[in-house]
Amino acid sequence: MKSTDPIRICMVEDDKRLQTLMASWLQQEPGLELINVYPDAESALKGIPVDRPDVVLMDINLPGQNGIECVGQLKPQLPDTQFAMITVYEDEDKILQALKVGATGYLLKQTPRAEIIAAIRELHRGGSPMTPNIARKVVQSFHAVKPVATETSLSEREKQVMDLLAQGYLYKEIVTALDISQGSLHTYIRRIYEKLQVHSRSQAMAKLAGRQG
Repeated sequence: MKSTDPIRICMVEDDKRLQTLMASWLQQEPGLELINVYPDAESALKGIPVDRPDVVLMDINLPGQNGIECVGQLKPQLPDTQFAMITVYEDEDKILQALKVGATGYLLKQTPRAEIIAAIRELHRGGSPMTPNIARKVVQSFHAVKPVATETSLSEREKQVMDLLAQGYLYKEIVTALDISQGSLHTYIRRIYEKLQVHSRSQAMAKLAGRQG
């Protein structure tokens, strides 16, 4: 994808009022392209693999299958697509379930328009945007891990990298914060994923929070 190409977005939302509102936001924003809106998981599971969007905005409370289950089925088919949950739920279990199946962003529906637009751009750049109080819950879950769970698996530097990943830092920000090279960072991340037997930042966070499986 060229840097000048628009960010291609699909939305899965059953609330018609919210569909219309968010669609108007996205359609007015330069650099973003809303390519499809789905009212339920079943239609999304059929259409999104064909659309192959860059970003999917996924509601959790859908008729029939819920949004977390939907992401769990779509992510393996679309490893390069970034999924963000947009929901009214802010309980820890749902947040960690969403991260575990492959979501990389978690926003509340009352998030202001400018923040949602900024979150989509951040998601596309490789970040993990979350509403502030959601991010706090994720970080608290991460820090609540029993020490033995990480002491036996991750080195001190790997834990530092994982801590910054859990706080939503971008790779370039981690390189600066830890004064390491981009190559070293990717080596640490690869080792973290191998040790934890995961394939993404969000799965690693969920596993270290003690909620895997």
